Amino acid sequence: MSTSEDERTNPAARLGFEPGQVVQEIGYDDDVDQDLREGIESLIGQDLVDEDYDDVADVVLLWFREEDGDLPDALVDAIGLLEDGGTIWLLTPKSGRDGYIEPSDIQDAAQTVGLSPAKAVSVAKDWTGTRLKSGKR
Repeated sequence: MSTSEDERTNPAARLGFEPGQVVQEIGYDDDVDQDLREGIESLIGQDLVDEDYDDVADVVLLWFREEDGDLPDALVDAIGLLEDGGTIWLLTPKSGRDGYIEPSDIQDAAQTVGLSPAKAVSVAKDWTGTRLKSGKR
């Protein structure tokens, strides 16, 4: 299967997940996108690990809604779960959806805690993803 076919059938393919990565999921609730979750699991070749995982992860998948509290605090917690140089995918509801967070608020929160945000991308029908890289190398 070509990459473009992968990307059409699996939205997670565009997000850079790789086989063997440990992906820790935080903020799971019944509103998350199951297709995206399953797509990530098929790419990494294993289940996502949950908030109780007690080792470092390559990627943290952080589902976050406005009512979930303080975004900088959540990002600091996520950074603590990452392998050096790891990635946080911050998944937030799209504009017009319950729990929407302004892009400027995401930028401010990321910069406050020392993360470099990339451009947000659509990752699912109701969710936008922002890739955040830690400054640790």
